[in-house]
Amino acid sequence: MVETVPSHPRRWAILSVICFSLLVVVIDVTVLHVAAPAISSDLDPTALQLLWIIDVYPLVAAPLLIASGVLGDRLGRKRMLIWGMAVFGLASVGATFAPTAELLIAARALLGVGGAMIMPPTMSIIRDVFRDRDERVKAVGIWSAVSAGGAAIGPLIGGFLVEHFWWGAVFLINVPIVLIIIPIAIRLLPESRAAEPPPWDGLAVAATVVGILGLAFGLKEGARYGFADPKVLVALVACVTCLGWFARRQLRARKPLLDVRLFGRREFSVAVGCVFLSMFGLVGIEFFGAQYLQLVLGLEPLEAAVRLLPLMLSTLAGGLLAARVLRRLGTRWTITLGLAGTGLGLIPMLALGLTDQYLLLWPGFLVIGFTLEVALVAANDVIISSVPADEAGQAAAIEETAYELGGGFGVAVLGSILAIVYTSKIGSIEGVSGVGIQNAEESLSRALEIAERMSSSVAEPLIETAKLAFMSGYHTAIAVSIALVGVSAAVAAVLLRPRTPE
Repeated sequence: MVETVPSHPRRWAILSVICFSLLVVVIDVTVLHVAAPAISSDLDPTALQLLWIIDVYPLVAAPLLIASGVLGDRLGRKRMLIWGMAVFGLASVGATFAPTAELLIAARALLGVGGAMIMPPTMSIIRDVFRDRDERVKAVGIWSAVSAGGAAIGPLIGGFLVEHFWWGAVFLINVPIVLIIIPIAIRLLPESRAAEPPPWDGLAVAATVVGILGLAFGLKEGARYGFADPKVLVALVACVTCLGWFARRQLRARKPLLDVRLFGRREFSVAVGCVFLSMFGLVGIEFFGAQYLQLVLGLEPLEAAVRLLPLMLSTLAGGLLAARVLRRLGTRWTITLGLAGTGLGLIPMLALGLTDQYLLLWPGFLVIGFTLEVALVAANDVIISSVPADEAGQAAAIEETAYELGGGFGVAVLGSILAIVYTSKIGSIEGVSGVGIQNAEESLSRALEIAERMSSSVAEPLIETAKLAFMSGYHTAIAVSIALVGVSAAVAAVLLRPRTPE
């Protein structure tokens, strides 16, 4: 069915402003990946604190995306985006000059609040100004390419800034960009609201925040102290209770904050699940891949970031060509073959070792970036086309929640798996005291710091043991990611209906 409402005459200029706003947000998801060793050296966080520094941003953003989408539908999507940019700029200043790991975690959490305010309006405005279906698929492809490309270019920007300035510069760079975007957005973006938005429900928002953060805390602490630990059990019980109560409350509401009945639509649920599992595997692998390049191979931050460049370029290519692939193959096979290609691209990474084997990395990065991005654009098309314009905020919030949760839990869960395997492989080392072994079991970066203070006869066995332990954990995390992406491809092939965009 062709929509009769005409598209906005300045829609492509509007799209450029939206993409720049989105770029700032998504770069911050991965910009710290190559900065992690520098932060460890300066602030001396524990392994658990380092994981929180990296993924508290997406984990705070994810549960607030739904609330932000509803507020945008009620108060105005343009207004929500501009307010979000202001919060994001202030939080960037706080993160830049954070003197401790705890304050950096707090600043990153506030960045998550700002990011959550920005992301849903970007997709809602696209849905509002691009009324032609074919043009909207192209616009979504560009949006998705910017989203994934920003996440891919984040390490490159972070590597350059860390190597030439200091780790705080990765946040400070946001400030001038925000100051440029806000006045342009005020002048150019159209205001839009939902005709009948759902009522505000603060209790439901609080329940999702507690539930998601409780699950992340339980998984991380459980990997460290065991899942029988009292505080882990309390966190997991709080997670189940809050999220279960939230779902029941939404099912009973006449106009829910989040229409959980959308998940009763098979194609919608499959598409959201594919987004979540894809980002789960990709972001986690990229983060620990950056650590592998720096800590195991000894590359400088910028050198490590350059090694990730093929992933960025192929991701951009995938986003720009996705609409064409989607028209040729249809939704089901675009998603299925895209995810299957991603799994195949990850397989060569299982052969990585302690020596530089870049020839194994870059072809896989090319395949992973292109195929995953094409699959994500197709999944986006299913999600955003499943609802009328007035519910665009809901669909956008659900999809972006899947993006953020996938990335956040990818770092949390894969990081926990890597940590468990790493710790189990350290064992005793001749000449290293029990206290030294306990410190080395914290992380590879801590083991390397300890080795610097030892004689070469003791340091070399410790370094080799720690690097081999890290690689065992990294290979396990890669295998888990391959399995998850493979399951997603199989589910998409079986459950999605053949469908070609109109």
